[in-house]
Amino acid sequence: MVFGMAEHDLVQVQRDDFSLAEHYARLEQLAGNTGAVVFFIGKVRAESELDPVQALELEHYPAMTEKSLRLLVAEARGRWSLDAVSVVHRVGKLVVGQQIVLVAVSSRHRDEAFLAARFLMDNLKTRAPFWKKEYRASGARWVEARQQDDEATAQWHAKSISEGIGHTE
Repeated sequence: MVFGMAEHDLVQVQRDDFSLAEHYARLEQLAGNTGAVVFFIGKVRAESELDPVQALELEHYPAMTEKSLRLLVAEARGRWSLDAVSVVHRVGKLVVGQQIVLVAVSSRHRDEAFLAARFLMDNLKTRAPFWKKEYRASGARWVEARQQDDEATAQWHAKSISEGIGHTE
């Protein structure tokens, strides 16, 4: 079974920063019978004191990336009853402390909102086509997928098979 995004769901890939307050106000405006709103904001972190990340550069292929994000939102809608979803991901060169990604989900019930936000973030890390380059004092290097991210995504896929939930790809 294939599900789609709702008309008012938002998927954006952009260079500019985003405002938590603006996205919260947007979800509040769209909220019908919302009982829960969950936000996740990912930020650039230094990761290590020995050779800290100084900046992170994110590249993407626009048409492919936006389609991938829309499919993830549609898949989340197929799993949970959601009022509104926003996914904003930045690209370009970002320094430590800057915001990278926003996932915002509103739903009638908190469990659905938390699960949908977690699902979106876990799957964003492995299924969205972003390429990341870290800049450190020791030099620049492309970031490879982490095993723990692959495992988190695999758990969602296993759940969908055991629960008979359709996959949108």
